[in-house]
Amino acid sequence: MTSGQVREEREARMPEAVIDDEMIAAMKAKAGIQLRIAHSINNEEATRIAVTKFAGGIGDTNELWTDPDRGTASDYGAPVAPPSFVIGCFSGIQFGWPGLGSFHSATQMDLHAPIYWGDKIEASCRYDGFTGPRPSSFAGRMVTDHFVNDYTNQRGEHVAQIRWQVVNYERAAARKKRTKRALEIPHPWTEDELRAVEERVLAQRPRGAEPRYWDDVEVGDEIDLLTKGPIGLTDEVAFIAGGGTPIPRLKAHAAALQDYAAHPAWSFRDPVTGAQEPIYAVHYNKAAANAMGVAFQYDVGFQRQCWQIHLLTNWCGDNGWVKHVTAEYRGFVYLSDVIDLGGTVVGKSVDESGEHVVQVETFARNQRGDNVMPGTAVVALPTRSGAPSPVAARARTS
Repeated sequence: MTSGQVREEREARMPEAVIDDEMIAAMKAKAGIQLRIAHSINNEEATRIAVTKFAGGIGDTNELWTDPDRGTASDYGAPVAPPSFVIGCFSGIQFGWPGLGSFHSATQMDLHAPIYWGDKIEASCRYDGFTGPRPSSFAGRMVTDHFVNDYTNQRGEHVAQIRWQVVNYERAAARKKRTKRALEIPHPWTEDELRAVEERVLAQRPRGAEPRYWDDVEVGDEIDLLTKGPIGLTDEVAFIAGGGTPIPRLKAHAAALQDYAAHPAWSFRDPVTGAQEPIYAVHYNKAAANAMGVAFQYDVGFQRQCWQIHLLTNWCGDNGWVKHVTAEYRGFVYLSDVIDLGGTVVGKSVDESGEHVVQVETFARNQRGDNVMPGTAVVALPTRSGAPSPVAARARTS
């Protein structure tokens, strides 16, 4: 047996299928249904610990989310969670298309109301069907699923909605077509470069309690940069620990094996340890990423979404409110990458609800110059008129 044959035997394999008429018909029949998501709920209550773990898991150092005195003194009037906390309650689900690979491709998110410490969040997820199939240069044929998540608190208030899309593709074709762009992964940083990145990260601060007034913002203004990285294994683990994404929730030993026996498409066997691992391990396990047709471990789509919201809450200050964001996930953020997030104000108006808002185009650029998350946002800002800030207008009064 040659060394190549040995490597082939030890290569991680995941279930593989092609898109056929039977699979398409089965998924068409599911369009419009409310999905069972109990196995992927990670937080149901915004406790002090849950909020602190989530903020730490996305690298957000704004003490507004972790210091109850700061929250009480702010326009929120009480301890509060980051607006992206709903993602730590429930974000996504593995659904349908058995044997296909998948990746989260885009998100549109509306943020309606603050989440306070002690709030209980109920999540739901509706499958709105798919578009395609269509040919792909990456992986044979693809289909795109469309999902809608809604989040309601214990008072019956609709706090957020997320509309998100997932591309499903033929794994075997992706692996065969995988091209080798001239990338060095992990990225070969020098010590001086790493020191410079970490100094930049440590120098960045949220605006905090100092208002950013709508009156003072101009079209063309740049959003203060936010840097993430170099992305490491613990960054992915911290996101998981904070409630980010595991679909289904991570389990161990018999608890995990029972799930995998009931749902074989949820797992694969690690060629090094021999253990069964969740497909979600593509974000921290190289063999899993390779089996998906990707060169190296990579980040989570909803994790990137949290970074975008972190960028915007840092910029708008504790009195501003992020109303709406969109993001497209282009390419992979590999472990070892450094991402600079930023943007530009492209519009300024009073919207239909009477709020003073700015429109922003955002980016997330890696060290190779690729924009791996182009996006947009609508942010409501306080004015110098003395009117209540967008946060004060949304604050709970009882």
